[in-house]
Amino acid sequence: MKWFKRLLIAFFSLSLLGVGAIAAAYFYVLPDLPDVNSLKTVQLQTPLRIYSSDGKLISQFGEKRRVPVEFEDVPQQLINAVLDTEDARFFEHKGIDPIGIIRAATILITTGKKSQGASTITQQVARGFFLSNEKTYIRKIKEIFLALKIEKTLTKHEILTLYLNRSFLGNRAYGVGAAAQVYYGKNLNELLLPEMAMIAGLPQAPSAANPIRNPARATARRNWVLSRMLEKNNITEAEYQEAINTPVTARYHGAEIDLYAPYISEMARDYMIQKYGEEAAYTNGYNVYTTISSDLQLMAQDALRDNVFAYDQRHGYRGPISQLWTETPLERAEIIEQLAKTPPMQGILPAAVMAVTDQQAKMLLADGSEITIEWSGLKWARKFITDKRQGLPPKLAADILSQGQQVYVRNNGSFWQLSQIPEVSSATVSLDPFDGAIRSLVGGFSFSQSQFNQVTQAKRQLGSNIKPFIYAAALEKDWTLATLINNAPINKPDTRQGTAWRPKNSPDIYGGPTRLRVGLAQSINVMSVRALRHVGLQNATDELVKFGFDAKDLPRNESLALGSPSVTPLQVATAFNVFANGGYLVEPYFIDHVTDSYDNVIEQASPTLACSSELNDQPINEPLNDETSSDPFAAMNQELSAANSDTELVCNRQNGRYAKQVISAQTAFLITESLKSVIWGGGDWSKGTGWNGTAWRASKLLKRHDIAGKTGTTNESRDTWFSGFNPTLTSTFWVGFDDHGRQLGRASWMASGAPDQISGGEAGAKTAGPGWNDFMNKALKGTAEVSAEPPKGIVSVRIDLETGKLTRKTDHTTAFEYFVAGTEPKEYAVETQSSGEIFIDSATEDLFQ
Repeated sequence: MKWFKRLLIAFFSLSLLGVGAIAAAYFYVLPDLPDVNSLKTVQLQTPLRIYSSDGKLISQFGEKRRVPVEFEDVPQQLINAVLDTEDARFFEHKGIDPIGIIRAATILITTGKKSQGASTITQQVARGFFLSNEKTYIRKIKEIFLALKIEKTLTKHEILTLYLNRSFLGNRAYGVGAAAQVYYGKNLNELLLPEMAMIAGLPQAPSAANPIRNPARATARRNWVLSRMLEKNNITEAEYQEAINTPVTARYHGAEIDLYAPYISEMARDYMIQKYGEEAAYTNGYNVYTTISSDLQLMAQDALRDNVFAYDQRHGYRGPISQLWTETPLERAEIIEQLAKTPPMQGILPAAVMAVTDQQAKMLLADGSEITIEWSGLKWARKFITDKRQGLPPKLAADILSQGQQVYVRNNGSFWQLSQIPEVSSATVSLDPFDGAIRSLVGGFSFSQSQFNQVTQAKRQLGSNIKPFIYAAALEKDWTLATLINNAPINKPDTRQGTAWRPKNSPDIYGGPTRLRVGLAQSINVMSVRALRHVGLQNATDELVKFGFDAKDLPRNESLALGSPSVTPLQVATAFNVFANGGYLVEPYFIDHVTDSYDNVIEQASPTLACSSELNDQPINEPLNDETSSDPFAAMNQELSAANSDTELVCNRQNGRYAKQVISAQTAFLITESLKSVIWGGGDWSKGTGWNGTAWRASKLLKRHDIAGKTGTTNESRDTWFSGFNPTLTSTFWVGFDDHGRQLGRASWMASGAPDQISGGEAGAKTAGPGWNDFMNKALKGTAEVSAEPPKGIVSVRIDLETGKLTRKTDHTTAFEYFVAGTEPKEYAVETQSSGEIFIDSATEDLFQ
């Protein structure tokens, strides 16, 4: 009895001592224990994601890959695998596992090593969110108390969800959702049993047991997880045997990009950093939904690249990258190793020339595959001499290639061909005419080649793309489409530049008095200068500013009339949008809305809208006041009966501002009609009076009459443009060299080339135009042609084509022309006169000289 009493006293004493030690430990660490209530509102670090308007992932930015998942979205077998591996009694204990603690203590006493952590999933959550990974007794005590507090604050499902989303699983993957994508390119519900087991085995050793870096050790870890699942009766013996015999298929998968559009994603990334800060932008899980249409973006990218390839090929082949061997061929493995050092670009792949026959070449690619390039893929490769000269067309493959050369090749969609990295640059952007949404944007041939965004950052000379705006100013003043302007050399020079500047036509041909419509459609230089003189330099500058051009970019001399200002493609597209939407300057924008990691909208675009001028009587960019309705657009829509359905749809949006009307609807309509003549020309070809506009190639491809456009070429063809639109889409294409001093040159006719090949001097119609034609043809395919609806105040009368006066004749020498009511001609043409009497030129000595 004495020994029993002594033991009982000792037991109670030790118990009291233990309770006291626990209490002392608790009060010791209490000041350092964080508030676990923060776990209820924890913000998991998730990357910034950029999407197209139709929900295609464009890009992802951030240090950590994380795909947050809800508990109910995690497959039960994955949960079983995690619990069987990490914490089999998770749903039974209250945050700590006494059995695990005793086991760890026993190992520590017997071996002196802290090899068993005895940490439950709750403890791991406590450590992951609040503590470090150092193995100290104080950290362990804090971990235990935090786990107990967490269990009182959160449900088991909430704790397990935090663990599944928070754990680092290697290769920048945080959480099981990201691991499924990184290692298998799958969503959680698509994982197979061995793949779940692989992921469940990663938390304890995400680097050492990584299936990509160490597949052997990862396989052993996976099989151990499967054995635990079998032991806990969560899988059958048959499932276990099948799973352990399944080979490891894990490999690195980048972000599942649905749409590669790097220039627009970079614009969105930069915007988010500027607005929210770098850390928040990269970690708060923002989702940016751009205005980009994935279909239009792909069409624009293809059109730009095909157009650049076409320019590059017609100017000749610049030769191989290097000579891998001359006499003794390298070993196959060595060739592949050398090819792997040259990265591919936009489908252009490095290749080694293995054999050359009469009109054929055999190539070895970096992936070890072999291809044969037939003559159809070689015959373009005449020698490049200069930008203006090419060598003779080749007759044999040996004229182009020799064994041992390293070259570039690409598959053009139909066959393999010899290729090269283009040196020329290009850019394109398209906009919605009624609210300025950027629907496609390609800032260069290749983002990997240059991150410089030509659409927004490059200011290039505008060339003849400026002429519609000069003529719009003349129409706003007092001219009409039938006004005769003297197409004759200008002998009174502009001396504002300090030298005598005498503009010339290109080609240097003059036709005397010519109607304004024809002068714009045929891009006649001297007529544009005379239009500028009629308007006045300052007035013309003021008008250009209304279209969105920066006054600082506009020179104060008459070269303005021929496009000497340097502007960005985005500015050009914005300006042409004014004609497309009836006279409104809508601001371009590329972000529709932004959501947080919980898909709550935190930012919504408020675009400027092109709406009826009759209703736009409020201050610019301010909503209309409507005291009778909570809908700020309701009153406007009631009065918008004359507007077309597209405008009505845009104006019915709840988020928007009214755009400023910078030219009248009538002027916008008249310029648009003239720009249609740029494509379709005029006259009667059967009667010998037909004439082409500068962009006649567009009519051959698009075959629709609701398109309008303008070519643009600068002096010596350093910059080429094509800008145009239909009622639903505005687009601009630019082509030039990054080196402003380099000319686009000439391409000689090639007898073995296609019948419709482009040759001669490069110009807007031939260099930029084909890209625009290709893009618009694809973009508008399947859409109904929109008939022209003249706005109120427009009348149509029959005029004599030579004089621009009224006529009673109805033959091929006449045509109907549009006028603003009250400006139509009042006089009738004299049937016998051979030339007009209205010469718009105050300097009579310039006529016909």
